[in-house]
Amino acid sequence: MSRAEQTIKQHLHDARASESALVRVLQSQILAAPSGSYRRGLESHLSETREHERRIERRLGEIDAGGDGLLGAVGAFESALGQLLALGKAPLDLLRGSGGEEMVLANAQDACATEAREIATYTAIERLARSLGDEQTAGLAASICELEQRMLDRLLREIPRLADAVVAAKVHGQDGYELSDTGAAEAIRDAGRVAGDTAGEVNKKARRAARSARKIPGVAQAEGQLKGAVAAEGDLAIAGYDDLTAQEILERLPGLSQIELARIDSYERRHQNRSTVLSRTATLRTQEPWPGYDELTVADVRRALGAGEEDLARGVLAYERSHKARSGVIEAAERERERASA
Repeated sequence: MSRAEQTIKQHLHDARASESALVRVLQSQILAAPSGSYRRGLESHLSETREHERRIERRLGEIDAGGDGLLGAVGAFESALGQLLALGKAPLDLLRGSGGEEMVLANAQDACATEAREIATYTAIERLARSLGDEQTAGLAASICELEQRMLDRLLREIPRLADAVVAAKVHGQDGYELSDTGAAEAIRDAGRVAGDTAGEVNKKARRAARSARKIPGVAQAEGQLKGAVAAEGDLAIAGYDDLTAQEILERLPGLSQIELARIDSYERRHQNRSTVLSRTATLRTQEPWPGYDELTVADVRRALGAGEEDLARGVLAYERSHKARSGVIEAAERERERASA
């Protein structure tokens, strides 16, 4: 492969990684956005972004049908890293700001910055490709750049309206909207309907996907918060929740996972809004010893502790004592801590 082809291919790999990450960010922002022109714009651009990724992938294959092993590996790593960073950012997109209007405005500002960077990326690729005689790649970059510019213009037209909504809600006290009014609630309701209508294998895949997502820091709590925004009493991990006293609920909270605590916190805020319950959930809602910990069985945790790391054992011990208090885990953590410090 010539140096010119290597240069173009590296920049296309960078662009593909950026598009792949943008898909995840757009998905989270759509979940946070209320119905209307802004969300329709995001949904339209999500489809475009997926198509951009496919078009770049095709062009990479055309440049080198046999593939460049090193560049291919670098591109795959960058794509995976971009997705990981986007997933880590997604919960922040869903929960940022002190109100729904501020959250959406902040996300729109971020989206503008992202589109500007995309425009710069494809402007550079077009220039590089034309300078190196690759008109096909230059044409691809120019066509994508045009769509990115169109999306930026659309976002900029939305910003004043979104800013006005913040003023109306925060300054003039007009009714705003809750998470239950956003795409998040619709997605959760749709997922519930699909789960009820599809075969068991589809449900298994959905559960596996959810478990994988929860291994990203912050995702489990964001998921619980969103589901709590539209949850009914029967969806909570504590049976007969509405009939229990605050003290009875406090006694049951330590055994819950982070996603269950987040769901109850959101549900409680929408209903009785008892300060004692909210204070306790806030105390218990903390970082797991590692992402996805709450999904693990006693045997799973004990295997992980076998690495003999003292800090890990201490973290597990502290978390278990204040949360699930599983004797099998506590005993294993104490044993590993003593062995590591010996």
